[in-house]
Amino acid sequence: MAVKTDNFQSPDYFNVDELLTEEHLLIRESVRNYVKKDISPIIEEYAQKAEFPQQIIKQLGDLGCFGPTVPTQYGGGGLDYISYGLMMQELERGDSGVRSTASVQGSLVMFPIYQYGSEEQRNKYLPKLASGEWLGCFGLTEPNHGSDPAGMLTNFKDNGDDTVTLNGAKMWISNAPFSQVAVVWAKDDAGEIRGIIVERGMQGFTTPTTHGKWSLRASATGELVFDNVKVPKENILPNIKGLKGPLSCLTKARYGIAWGAIGAAMDCYHTALEYSKERVQFGKPIGGFQLQQKKLAEMVTEITKAQLLNWRLGTLMNAGKVTPAQVSMAKRNACEVATNICRDARQMLGGMGITGEYPVMRHMMNLESVITYEGTHDIHLLITGMDVTGFNAFK
Repeated sequence: MAVKTDNFQSPDYFNVDELLTEEHLLIRESVRNYVKKDISPIIEEYAQKAEFPQQIIKQLGDLGCFGPTVPTQYGGGGLDYISYGLMMQELERGDSGVRSTASVQGSLVMFPIYQYGSEEQRNKYLPKLASGEWLGCFGLTEPNHGSDPAGMLTNFKDNGDDTVTLNGAKMWISNAPFSQVAVVWAKDDAGEIRGIIVERGMQGFTTPTTHGKWSLRASATGELVFDNVKVPKENILPNIKGLKGPLSCLTKARYGIAWGAIGAAMDCYHTALEYSKERVQFGKPIGGFQLQQKKLAEMVTEITKAQLLNWRLGTLMNAGKVTPAQVSMAKRNACEVATNICRDARQMLGGMGITGEYPVMRHMMNLESVITYEGTHDIHLLITGMDVTGFNAFK
């Protein structure tokens, strides 16, 4: 497949860049340049083959995309949440699967170890995860428990010595096939949900790859299977009990998705805009027709609204004032905006829109996963509904 030059330029209709610091702009530029150089030229081929580009693990570590908000003493970047958001935006502009790799590593693996782990656990795992020497994954969703994680069956029993025995299974786990470390949520003898770090090589622990996906094809997805796995008690996260642990991790990850999905939307908008200037029908570029302009005008309007929402969300995150419901709103909004923009862009490209010569169809398929994982579209709607009415419609 011929490699097309990535000449992406991001829309900034309301001069949102003026709200960013010099450091923010430098970080965004460095990740954007990485995507242009190392992701865009290869990603279509990997997606077509349904293969994970393993070389990106070290590249993302070198770039500082793993755990950028984790303190530098543990190998993280010590950056703020707007920096993190911009990184995720640029990575997903390249591909949702690439952003997923970084999102899981930072928000779902490094964050709980940093936030809820012992000092020994932090020092043992975080530097290796930050550098990309190790890849991690997050085990919460089960075959029969997705939106209702409290019903999980995975559990561990105390062996009466310095170990526990873990049994159960998790599925739809990003990074699983290539992970050295899994942060797994399981019930203890008292039925309380605890976090436990499981390492590759522990007997009875396997990570079968999930095949046959039409979405996130360049991302590694798998299962986590625990068949009487003996895990040292020192691997249990000591500073958290209950669902608050995994849900707090998901809040961080959803924050990254709110920024990331808009990266995919920007890429589709940019592609459609450039195409509309070059594609001639009825004697003029299709960008000169009203219906095409309507699509483009609505795309850039929705991107602009989402940029402002995400920026405000980032300032609240930095101030420690954000609520999980605010993050839910932003995640849901970004996914809806991006999905609609991708579909409109695909229509503007006509038949070319379904080919790998353009990124639109790949983004469109990826977003079908992004709109569902880490809280489905409907669940996030009900989170907002409960927040504004005070009534729980989940049960």
